[in-house]
Amino acid sequence: MKAFLLDLIVKAGEFIAENAKLGFEIQEKSGKNNLVTAVDLAAEKMIKEAIALQFPDHGFLGEEFGSQNENATHIWIIDPIDGTVNFAHGIPLYCVSIALAVNEDLVLGAIYNPESKELFYAEKGKGAFLNHKKICVSQQSDFEKAFLVTGFPYHFPEGIDVANTFIEVVHQGLPVRRLGSAALDLAFVACGRFDGFWEYQLNPWDIAAGYLLVEEAGGKVSNFSNEMGHFSHKETLATNGKIHDSLLALIQKHKIN
Repeated sequence: MKAFLLDLIVKAGEFIAENAKLGFEIQEKSGKNNLVTAVDLAAEKMIKEAIALQFPDHGFLGEEFGSQNENATHIWIIDPIDGTVNFAHGIPLYCVSIALAVNEDLVLGAIYNPESKELFYAEKGKGAFLNHKKICVSQQSDFEKAFLVTGFPYHFPEGIDVANTFIEVVHQGLPVRRLGSAALDLAFVACGRFDGFWEYQLNPWDIAAGYLLVEEAGGKVSNFSNEMGHFSHKETLATNGKIHDSLLALIQKHKIN
C-alpha cells in the first residue's frame, strides 16, 4: 500500500500542476476566502477512483466529496489541494495530502508539493522521509529561539483568543510564519525546518498525513489540552517535543473561560 500511495500522490500532484497551466474555475465555499477550484474536484475524483479500483473495500474521507463507506476498516483521508488559496493565486506553496487509517489508527501518510518536487511520507513504526531520505524534527530546546509557523481559521473558534495568542508570540520576538498550508507546515516541522506549529479549526484531511509525519520524525502532536492520539482534534499543536510545553502554556494563557 505504501508503494501504491507514493505513486498515486505524485501522479495527482503532477496532474494538478499541469492543470494549473491551463487555467481553472474558482468558487467560494462557506466562509470568507474559503476557495475551491475545478482542479481540487478533479484531483480528488482521480485519487478516489484509483483507490477504489485497487482497494474496493476501503472507505474515503475527503475535503470536497465527504465520506464514503465510512464503516470500512481502512479509510483513506484525502486533501487534493491543501493551500487552495495559494494555488488559486499562483503561489507555489500547496500540496496533495493523503493518509491511510486502519481502525482509526494512522498507518501511512504522504504529502507532495509538485512545485518543489518534495515528497514527504511516513509509515507507522518505520520513520518519516523526504524524497526517500530519513528526516527528524529539530533539536531546538530553547523556546526563546524557536522558529514557529501558524495559520488562521476561516471561522474563529469560541474559547480561544486567536489574535492575542499570535500577538504574544510576536511580542516575545519569536519569528513566526504563515504559509497557508497546514499540511506543509506539519511536514516542515517533521523535517526540522520549523520547531513548532499551532492552528485552530482544522479538519482530518488537513492534518492526518502531517500528524503521522511529525510523530514518526520524533516530534509530538496534541490538542490545546495536551491530549494526544487522534487526528480528529480541531486544535493542533505540533512541535519537536522539546518546546511543546512552552508553546502549549502560551496558547493556554489565551483560553477564554
